[in-house]
Amino acid sequence: MTRSPTTTKPGLADPSGQAVWVSCPACGWLIYRKRLDRNLHVCPECDHHLRLGARARIELLVDEGSFTETTFPPGVADPLSFTDLRDYPDRLREAAHRSGESEAVVVGQARIGGAPVVLAVMDFAFLGGSMGVEVGRRVSGAATLAFDRDLPLVTVCASGGARMQEGVFSLFQMARVSQAFARVREAGLFSVCVLTDPTYGGVSASFATLASILIGERGAHIGFAGPRVVQQTIRAELPTGFQTAEFLLAHGLIDRVESRAELRPLLMRLLSLHGPRAAVDRAPAAEERDEGGPEPFGGDSWDVVQKARVVDRPTTLDYLNMAFDDFVELHGDRAFADDPAVVGGVASIGGRSVVVIGHEKGHTVRQRVARNFGMPHPEGYRKALRLLDHAESFSLPVVTLVDTPGAHPGPEAEARGQSHAIAEIIMRSSRLRVPVVAVITGEGGSGGALALCTSDRLLVQQNAYLSVISPEGCAAILWRTAASAATAARAMRLGAAHLVESGVATSVVAEPPGGAHADPAAAARLVREALLRELDDLSQLDLATLMDARCRRLSRIGGSDGQPMRTLQPVLPVEG
Repeated sequence: MTRSPTTTKPGLADPSGQAVWVSCPACGWLIYRKRLDRNLHVCPECDHHLRLGARARIELLVDEGSFTETTFPPGVADPLSFTDLRDYPDRLREAAHRSGESEAVVVGQARIGGAPVVLAVMDFAFLGGSMGVEVGRRVSGAATLAFDRDLPLVTVCASGGARMQEGVFSLFQMARVSQAFARVREAGLFSVCVLTDPTYGGVSASFATLASILIGERGAHIGFAGPRVVQQTIRAELPTGFQTAEFLLAHGLIDRVESRAELRPLLMRLLSLHGPRAAVDRAPAAEERDEGGPEPFGGDSWDVVQKARVVDRPTTLDYLNMAFDDFVELHGDRAFADDPAVVGGVASIGGRSVVVIGHEKGHTVRQRVARNFGMPHPEGYRKALRLLDHAESFSLPVVTLVDTPGAHPGPEAEARGQSHAIAEIIMRSSRLRVPVVAVITGEGGSGGALALCTSDRLLVQQNAYLSVISPEGCAAILWRTAASAATAARAMRLGAAHLVESGVATSVVAEPPGGAHADPAAAARLVREALLRELDDLSQLDLATLMDARCRRLSRIGGSDGQPMRTLQPVLPVEG
């Protein structure tokens, strides 16, 4: 049995019968109940998040007084006439008495930070939050309500899985709720699921993991089969932290892990970023901008390479902090891992919400090692691919920031499909049904960089470059010595000037005197202004014009429009 979230000490209850002192189920520390209430039922000693009922969750998350419950007509209560040691209807009555709820989920409408939402919150106190026919009906009803009223859907899950007493009817609720969530996704409606302790079985394998964004509450246990089932079935030794929210985050399966106190502020930001567009700031006209004496961008190719690689040059995270107004990072490829060499999420810039994806190198040695020097594994590109899908689902423009020596070349990356991951994201971005603006901010190494360069507008900072291979690699192959790297860089004409002259890049972003690393704040301002101009311009295009212009731009790179020079006549056999 799962331990109760609170333990009453004998003789330590108030006149109402409520415990005055509560024992933390994780560390055993005795906590004064009023202090526990003030701390949102989080143990101040060990940070263990004690379980909350559905009503307490709603009170925690929504604007005060804004929740209106949705009621459902009575359904079939006992489809199998099930009896074990007790009749199933008796268990239902007892669960209702203990939890104060009529079922394991509460549905309604509310506001979070002023944004109207449909809410479905599970209560573990009602038969372990198990999903039977009625839970399936109510969760599907919440999704239908969101669909009918064009509102975001927020779910909070706490469940041991499907309800055994309802047999196969319970099992098929997984399909029922999944189909309802599919309609929400197809309609382009935003959804968030908060995964709390515990979320298992049929709930985790259906609607709990089908929302647009998945947030795990700190320390929550989340998985398909519970740890006892795993150990009894395969007799395996489980790793430390198995199936915790933190474990799932490290394996790329959820977007974020948050403390209980941070859940409401995060939901407010996410709803704002995916809500109606605010007034959009326009970039200043050219004559209004103070260029700050930028250096000419036609410098020596090897000098450009050297500046592009400066450790102090601003990275994607630096630009997200300085050039954008807000940024919520989303993690993971939802399949294997969260690659730290690629960062991405939803951001706002000048009143416009966008999806931002970029390579991240870090600055210090420790950061660079942790970020794998900005060289992504396949899961980094698959994370980016998932974010492209997110952008298209919610009609958000995409901004990519490119700075990588190249994709990771190791055997692990090859074993997990590096080439296919790069090919998939290039193909997807080439046909993405929203505007894409890419900025080369440093190194642009080979296909690993091109994966984030396939765009409507390709901007390049004046001390950045894009290359088919590193100068050292080219020199080692063609000159037979890496010492000829500078010669190779000049031969390949690396730098912004060649990219613009050849039509590969659409414009150059000036840098402050000395380079972007000399004044990161000024560099960020120049990047911001360039992005605002490009996003403003692209927002004027209808979808057909956008897609056609992107196709023509990509087809013409290299001096041809992609059409055959002439049609070859078939060669006919000569008679006789």
